Amino acid sequence: MRTVLVFDTTLRDGEQSPGCSMKLTQKLELAKMLEEVGVDVIEAGFPIASPDDFEAVKAIAKAIKNTTVAGFCRANTSDIACAWEAVRHSKRPRIHIFLSTSDIHITHKLKSTREKVLDLAAAAVSHAGKLCPEVHFIAEDATRTERGFLLKILSTACENGAISASIADTVGYAMPQEMAENIRFLKEKLPEHFKLGAHCHNDLGLALANTLAAVKSGADHFECSLGGIGERAGMTAMEEAAMALKTRRDFYNADTKLVTKKFYRANKLLSTIIDMDISPIKPIVGANAFAHEAGVHQHGMMANPLTYEIMKPQDVGLHQTRLVLGKHSGKSALKERLCELGYKISNDMLEDVFKRFKKLADVKSAITDFDIEGLVLGETAAVPEYTLTSFVVNSGTDITSTAVVRLMRAGKEHEHVARGETPVIAAFKAVDKIVKHSYPLASWSIGSISEGREALGESVVKILAGEKTVTGRGTHTDIVEACIKAYLSAINRALKLELEYP
Repeated sequence: MRTVLVFDTTLRDGEQSPGCSMKLTQKLELAKMLEEVGVDVIEAGFPIASPDDFEAVKAIAKAIKNTTVAGFCRANTSDIACAWEAVRHSKRPRIHIFLSTSDIHITHKLKSTREKVLDLAAAAVSHAGKLCPEVHFIAEDATRTERGFLLKILSTACENGAISASIADTVGYAMPQEMAENIRFLKEKLPEHFKLGAHCHNDLGLALANTLAAVKSGADHFECSLGGIGERAGMTAMEEAAMALKTRRDFYNADTKLVTKKFYRANKLLSTIIDMDISPIKPIVGANAFAHEAGVHQHGMMANPLTYEIMKPQDVGLHQTRLVLGKHSGKSALKERLCELGYKISNDMLEDVFKRFKKLADVKSAITDFDIEGLVLGETAAVPEYTLTSFVVNSGTDITSTAVVRLMRAGKEHEHVARGETPVIAAFKAVDKIVKHSYPLASWSIGSISEGREALGESVVKILAGEKTVTGRGTHTDIVEACIKAYLSAINRALKLELEYP
């Protein structure tokens, strides 16, 4: 079984993804997590890009104990000197030099010629080699580079002291067959000791396919990031490539040394740092990756998990498979969940509960355990909900915010006024006075879900109802109204829980 090395670039290419900038302390925390995961190389950043990036790379180089730490740089002496100064404290320092190789880049970006680019590569690699024991060369836009010239420039890098190289599908242009042919061609021509890998972007959704094609064709390593974050549409996701190799060892005859059980925790840390939720449909670590709603799937899973799962959730750091109950779920799944909740019911009663379950599932996107218990214990009592009739807020730099809120419940209007630190908090307090209950606020956020001056705002409010965290959402072009609606949504749910399960 061949071992493929993993070059992680979450802290460099990943951070270049819009909205994914990280502070030095956050980069250091994530770098330590990447070392726990077991990556072979951490590309810690682009030192010359900014003083902060330089300090972050330097701090990571000092803190990381076993993993190679690399600094990214252009093919010039000032970049190389800066990169070396940042990584030289590492126990295993490396300089990564990138240089454009395609004619379109050489002509329009570098405003140069192939001959001059060859000379530039030779000089840069040679200079870096005098400073650092490990030099890695990255051919930018390699997949749009004429194959003969690509071989020539990689050979030049090798002859001048580079130990390895990556061919970068910088704009996500390559097809898997083309990537495979490139790797095969280059591996046949380059010296065996010179290690070759791929760096693939996802503009056409083919980053993972191209990376796996490269590995299948003999690539010694691949570059990737946690969650696939990176320029534009991102790049190869570490967890996806690693689990593809692990799951299909029979096909690739290759694997990594990564500790896959840490994948979920690593992605969760990244999500927290960059404040971006993991998509539910994200392979490997998304909430739905090991969740099943379809009845036939659930029946198969209960018989044998191998019927619908090719990986174990525990292999990536998740505790267990989730059988999500919804309109596609079957009777067997419902019975299984009832047993888990401690209810043993007759077949006749199951038929009745299942019919009511299906009706409820048509109007609710997800069925909670509370809903299921309610179906067994009897029809849920109707709980009148509070709805927003109107509100007025008064706020300014020299006054305390005031809100007047009017709510409707069961045909009767209720109105109250309250003060608070902000217009939203004042409105929340007015709502509390009307409902005669103050739920602790766990979290509250507001964001835009459309663009332009009349963008639609979405507020998410989480409150504590006993030991339960209850979430409410509200949308409106007026952000205060969106927040009040979200708060009311959470309160209505909390009140219903209290009535049904006092």
